[in-house]
Amino acid sequence: MATAASLRDCQAWNDAGLSLSTSSNEACRLFDAVLTQYVKWTNDKSLGGIEGCLSKLKAADPTFAMGHAISNGLLLVGTGSSVRLDKELDLAVKTMVEIAKTQPLTQREQLHVSAVETFAKGNFPKASELWEQILRDHPTDMLALKFSHDTYFYLGHQEQMRDSVARVYPFWTPNIPLSSYVKGIYSFGLMETNFYDQAEKLAKEALSINPGDAWSVHTVAHIHEMKAEIKDGLEFMQHSEAHWKDSDMLACHNYWHWALYLIEKGEYEAALTIYDNHILPSLRANGTMLDAVDNCSMLYRLQMEGVSVGERWQDVLPVTKKHSRDHILLFNDAHFLMASLGAQDPQTTQELLTTLQDVIEYAEGPRPWKALLPGWGCLHSAERAMGCRGRARVGVPCVPGVSATSGRHSSSHFTEEQTKARSWGPCPRPRHQ
Repeated sequence: MATAASLRDCQAWNDAGLSLSTSSNEACRLFDAVLTQYVKWTNDKSLGGIEGCLSKLKAADPTFAMGHAISNGLLLVGTGSSVRLDKELDLAVKTMVEIAKTQPLTQREQLHVSAVETFAKGNFPKASELWEQILRDHPTDMLALKFSHDTYFYLGHQEQMRDSVARVYPFWTPNIPLSSYVKGIYSFGLMETNFYDQAEKLAKEALSINPGDAWSVHTVAHIHEMKAEIKDGLEFMQHSEAHWKDSDMLACHNYWHWALYLIEKGEYEAALTIYDNHILPSLRANGTMLDAVDNCSMLYRLQMEGVSVGERWQDVLPVTKKHSRDHILLFNDAHFLMASLGAQDPQTTQELLTTLQDVIEYAEGPRPWKALLPGWGCLHSAERAMGCRGRARVGVPCVPGVSATSGRHSSSHFTEEQTKARSWGPCPRPRHQ
């Protein structure tokens, strides 16, 4: 874990060629604390966690533009809030932009503010271009690297995920803070583009430096899945668990991968045990979108195998129901649909489909999402026609379009053979924004 003494102050950021427009050393250190926890997928209790650090960061310098950029950016890339529905977030983004206009920021900082604002408007490709512009001149800007990587992930742009990191990787020498984590980020892009041996080598290098690098563990889990190395994958997860189980922002997802191996082996009760002991508790504790889609996907897969999941959908629905009108990512929407269908909540299902239709109708530019709605709407009718007995016997119907809405192979693989529908990651933004 990072220590307060190792966090960078104003001079350290300046020496790194990444100067921050604030005179507060405390604000600079807290910015570093937030960034470090984001990269490590871990709320470090010794630092106060991300939320605690962000609160102290705003108090240390309320007009610190990059403090606003990282705070708003993290909320947005979490895909659980949008400026369309969250007025507080909308105001926060506008405040960030106004603060930036009143200060002589560096070009790098101005681009960060513009990228976050652009992401907030739903223009993910343009936002990633702005972060790439930063990386061309500042290849060791970890915030730009992570935000662009996450955005490519949401867009399903696997080659860009790889190449964005490949371009800057040579600049990340061992003396630069967080450099070992760049190996893990790069390895994921390599894995997603089928360079399994190179990806595993890099991920293992990262883990040799820091065994608690949960994202590198995640890459290795993917590699074993894609190579159908079920036994090796299970052994790897079991032997490494002690190192990543406390990475609270990613542990749920790594347990999800563990459960996938068990489903592949037909050990459904063991998979349900992983779900009950780790995946569902994480959703209850955090309510993040990653945890939500993991819960939906796990129950959905088990039902497709003909496994009864009992009343477990009723535990998931209260979380997903609150996001039925979000429409930030179609990937999220597809999983929310699984939850409302699984919980037999036709009202929430109808709300999700109707409001998605409204967003599409008022969107700017091309509207390819319209092709998905007939298929998604048919699922509602199919559910009502089958009833409980049919669902238990044949599983919940597939959700058309889910296979192309994420950068994750394992998240999309289970529907690839059942649907050829094409979709895009971000939902459309209404014209008035």
